[in-house]
Amino acid sequence: MDFQTLVFYFLSAILVYAALRVITARNPVHAVLHLILAFFTCGGIWALLQAEFLAIAIILVYVGAVMVLFLFVVMMLDINIDRLREGFWNYLPLGAILGLVMVWEMGMVLISRNLQVPAARAAVASGVSNTREIGALMFTDFVYPFELASVVLLVGMIAAIALTYRGRNPSRKYTDPGRQVFVKAKDRLRVLQMPVEKD
Repeated sequence: MDFQTLVFYFLSAILVYAALRVITARNPVHAVLHLILAFFTCGGIWALLQAEFLAIAIILVYVGAVMVLFLFVVMMLDINIDRLREGFWNYLPLGAILGLVMVWEMGMVLISRNLQVPAARAAVASGVSNTREIGALMFTDFVYPFELASVVLLVGMIAAIALTYRGRNPSRKYTDPGRQVFVKAKDRLRVLQMPVEKD
């Protein structure tokens, strides 16, 4: 077994572990940290397979989008931000360990790419663009799965919003546009006559 295959199995094991921790972790912060590790490891596998565009896309788009989505969900669910900030130092060791694992993974991927055998380098012809090939396949042979994936993501977004606003909190104030249209100025504004006092 060569070094590149060993790195592939190592990254695959971390990816399976991180994916299992995403669905088994009780703490949502731990689940998101393991999800970021899973995406980062998946990007390492793509880079190992000489798909640089997919590796960069999954790290930049998915890791960034997951963090933004997590913050958006935290704000929508009205979670106490002060309690999350209090637990920052409790989550720091886990976050530091996962960050070091990500740096180590990328180092192993870069080392394995420098130690590739000539047959692996000859697998990709010169002058072939990964981005162009992915775009051509995505909009020709795989156009229906691509559109289906976008519909599935749209349904997931609508379901998340519907679940969030399913039960309205009576302590919050909501605006009803239908009632605002029929509001008159005399119902909202009251002019008071104040007596003038002279010194």
